[in-house]
Amino acid sequence: MMNNPNHKVILPPKTVGILGGGQLGRMMAIAAKEMGYRTAVMEPAEDSPCAQVSDEEVVAGYADRDGAARLANVSDVLTFEFENIDGDTAEHLASSMYLPQGSSLLQITQDRKKEKEAIEAEGVPVAPWASIDSKAELDAAITRIGLPAVIKTTRGGYDGKGQAVLRETADAASAWRDLEGKGPFVLEAFIPFVTEISVIVSRGTNGDMTTFPVAENIHVNNILHQSIVPARVPQDVQAKAEDLARTLAESLGMIGTLAVEMFVTAEGGLYVNELAPRPHNSGHYTINACNVSQFAQHIRAICGLPLIEPELLKPVVMVNLLGEHMDGALAQMPIRARAHWHLYGKHEARPGRKMGHVNILTDHIPDTLEDLKSWGIWSHT
Repeated sequence: MMNNPNHKVILPPKTVGILGGGQLGRMMAIAAKEMGYRTAVMEPAEDSPCAQVSDEEVVAGYADRDGAARLANVSDVLTFEFENIDGDTAEHLASSMYLPQGSSLLQITQDRKKEKEAIEAEGVPVAPWASIDSKAELDAAITRIGLPAVIKTTRGGYDGKGQAVLRETADAASAWRDLEGKGPFVLEAFIPFVTEISVIVSRGTNGDMTTFPVAENIHVNNILHQSIVPARVPQDVQAKAEDLARTLAESLGMIGTLAVEMFVTAEGGLYVNELAPRPHNSGHYTINACNVSQFAQHIRAICGLPLIEPELLKPVVMVNLLGEHMDGALAQMPIRARAHWHLYGKHEARPGRKMGHVNILTDHIPDTLEDLKSWGIWSHT
């Protein structure tokens, strides 16, 4: 166990403040309140998913210093639910309030270029990439890296936003027209992977560190569709993935939760795709299938409590519910006895918007995957 001079123990009924009011904040707040903590949230919109289950609501933008100060004034420990919280605001709070996660990792993961440089600095493989500031640099990078590739804004963007896939040279011109002025960018080579996986690693202020079972992830239209646990990859690959996640968490000084997304090649090689310094969509299965959820573990980590060693109680399939799935999901709720439904309280069900997820615990994953096709919710299955 590491001796951390900044280690504090925050006990209930003290208040956990959450920067960001979406579904991750909501599930953090639920986990915190189950343990006896009070919760507060800062979010630009009223009645956010997190505010619906919190004790205090601060309505303010993520870059609003006054709003952040109001949140800090009612909180004993602060955390954030997603990495696009304003970096300067986080740095200010880290220097003036108790934000165990600090602002350094947040600012690294807000910038894809910095993120890739930090991963490579630890000798962890990433896909070949290049920094792009102009069309000429894009053309040169395509010549060097090859196609197919994907161009992404270095900041912002998720679930496929702020990026374009380049499959042939002619795609570069149209992609640049669509993205010009939104840069800087990175160009990433496509890795010929067979599977996408992720590892959720938790690290406490007391030095405890644990990893959750490896999830196998299936994306549709650049949005996570399913997570299957245990992942259908060899045990040595899973062990290597967990080791890489621990290495990055330790080297980056991470406190709280880090999701490490990776590509698995046919030879069993691993390439880190992205980092997320908070609970992650691919860890939602832990709420029902593990002895501790990623959200409860996160609260324990930032509050200085000992971490629970995660165990998978039963195999599980997690499936996301987007706006276009909600009518079908509500029709299935009364007849699916084995389904654990988690809806986020969002007021508008827009196509592509994450509205909830469902966890199905199972004794036989192939049968469950086949059965899900009959639910009539996901047209692409």
